[in-house]
Amino acid sequence: MASTTPETVYNDVQLEDPFPVPIPKRVLIVGAGPAGLVSLRNLLERGQFDTVQVVERRADIGGVWNLEPDVAAAASSTKPRWPSPAYKGLIGNVLPEFLSFSGRPFPPPPTAEEGQPFPTLSETFAYLKSFAEPYLQSGLIRLNTEVALVEERPWGQGWRVVLRDWSDEGNGKEIEEIWDAVIVAVHWHDNPEWPDTPGLDQLRNLGLAKHAKEWRGPQGNENKSCLVVANANSSNDIAAQLAAVAQTPVYQSIRRPAWPGFPSLPDSRIKTVSSVLKYTVHLVEDTDSGEKDVQKTPKITADLKDGSIIEDLDIVYVGTGYYAFTEFVKVFHRPQLHSEPGYGYTSTSPDTGPPPASSDDQDRRHVPVVTPQTRPRRIPHLHRLSIYGPNPSLAFVGSVMTYTPFLTADIVSTYVALVFDHRIPIPSSTWDRLAYERNRLEAIRLRLVGMEDPTSFLTYSVMSVDEEGYGRGLREDVVKILPELDSSLPVWSEETSKAKENMFKTKLEALKWAQDRGGGGNLESSVNIQV
Repeated sequence: MASTTPETVYNDVQLEDPFPVPIPKRVLIVGAGPAGLVSLRNLLERGQFDTVQVVERRADIGGVWNLEPDVAAAASSTKPRWPSPAYKGLIGNVLPEFLSFSGRPFPPPPTAEEGQPFPTLSETFAYLKSFAEPYLQSGLIRLNTEVALVEERPWGQGWRVVLRDWSDEGNGKEIEEIWDAVIVAVHWHDNPEWPDTPGLDQLRNLGLAKHAKEWRGPQGNENKSCLVVANANSSNDIAAQLAAVAQTPVYQSIRRPAWPGFPSLPDSRIKTVSSVLKYTVHLVEDTDSGEKDVQKTPKITADLKDGSIIEDLDIVYVGTGYYAFTEFVKVFHRPQLHSEPGYGYTSTSPDTGPPPASSDDQDRRHVPVVTPQTRPRRIPHLHRLSIYGPNPSLAFVGSVMTYTPFLTADIVSTYVALVFDHRIPIPSSTWDRLAYERNRLEAIRLRLVGMEDPTSFLTYSVMSVDEEGYGRGLREDVVKILPELDSSLPVWSEETSKAKENMFKTKLEALKWAQDRGGGGNLESSVNIQV
């Protein structure tokens, strides 16, 4: 295969790299949630780099596990806010053994022996805070620091990073830095996925439809007629919590019966209905308002797929998940990769080569690494769902959803560390590095053949049945280089897969345990949602 030069590397992705990107001396990690924190530890302890730092836009670590303690004060601040989608009293759905970073076991919750072994929001945050404390003390985590831009520089010269300092002294001041390599460990929860149901946009504009990202508990829904869309964990929790305060029944719209990994208890106050075909809004006179001038209240009508109609709804809550989207990352335009809408591979297949090489891209312009039109939803052009194929000095940790994201982030970031310092080899051309993505796209396409309404588990960015093989493959590569980690790294095997499946049964038992004690809605018992 012919070689290219740093000047022409962008024009023909099938050519060999001009030279391997240098081993980075300075690595920046974006985000101090679980993925960013374990990436920091793993690069420091398992990599060979001079400087590794994390930047976090919020005032504390934890990502989605960090719930703002004073929402009113934060809302009145002039600083931007990035609230977590979590809510007070939340109980997780993953057991401590699957939340433990290698070498740092997650302590069992105090209620484990009683019948509720799943860590709460506050317990998970405490674990992460303890894990991060040495790095906070040593200044390796910079809080109140937003990443505005990560921009690719010429081959082998790293990345230009523009930061905004939101400390009390910084007041949003922009800072520019150069880093040899960057790991992006933020992806999902800024980007709620909404169904394309006709009429839903109007509801959103009127404030009559809210995403699970905005859920902070059932307060404010007293005696309202509510519809919850979907039946994954968030939707199930919302429906169960609404049932204690809202007008009954609370309607829950589903496309198919819930997957066993999303356990919920039967509740006579919740009525399951079919999927929604369209929404309409109409005004109803409020004769009970007591006002001299009769008020008109907007009400929602939902037309369902089975032909039935639900009228006079007050609010719709949508729990249809999130998508990975890192708009602040800009890469050089590579015509063979970035010319298709959504950066697809429509002119190629796993068995054919790339489209013809282009002429020199003289303007060397930058484009987003991912666009809102990218389909299937994903961070495109990643080698093994982590290393950016066109420039291996950029990586993503947490780009896909798994049953056990803490464990996945642990092994992926260790793999990235060993790729960055050239101890794990990767293919020497962009095209070959992207073979994994092309093959996965084709595998997903074949799985969907003949499916009229496929489950979200058959999507590129949800590992589902592929998680075991993916984690095991990365682990094998890591242990070849660092055999001393064999005893501490997470394990992916048939046995652990069965243990994860049994975890869902354990969750159902924990929900029953809480219900028997007057609790419900997957909330800590100390959180009272009754009116």
